[in-house]
Amino acid sequence: MRRDSFYSAALEEAKKGLKSGGIPIGSVIVHEGKIIGRGHNQRIQKGSPILHGEMDAFENAGRQKASVYRNSVLYTTLSPCSMCTGAILLYEIPKVIIGENQNFKGAENLLKESGVEVVVLNDEETIKMMGEFIANFPEIWNEDIGE
Repeated sequence: MRRDSFYSAALEEAKKGLKSGGIPIGSVIVHEGKIIGRGHNQRIQKGSPILHGEMDAFENAGRQKASVYRNSVLYTTLSPCSMCTGAILLYEIPKVIIGENQNFKGAENLLKESGVEVVVLNDEETIKMMGEFIANFPEIWNEDIGE
């Protein structure tokens, strides 16, 4: 699978996060061909322990019926951590498109074992952006992943 307009929207969210002084991870939730939630990691900007890109996208999607999430696709620029994976499983999102998992591999196996379709794009721009961030801000990165 190649980058599409929805993944491009998630990547733009990641760039927005980086530009505002945060960690460059973005996400969008797509239902029936329309973005219903978008977000980016805002742990730094808002001093939040939980506002990862995926969690921000869920928050911005607002209250949705369970059936909406069960028929949605979540796009994220980085492999989801265990917290974000938990939200994906809780709301039974059936498919997750991941920009890259070379800089960090989250709980992809748990997603797959739970029946979620996982697609990894290995997007070069995303790999480079995340790798540079980790190299330049290792303490912030380690805090984000709980190390």
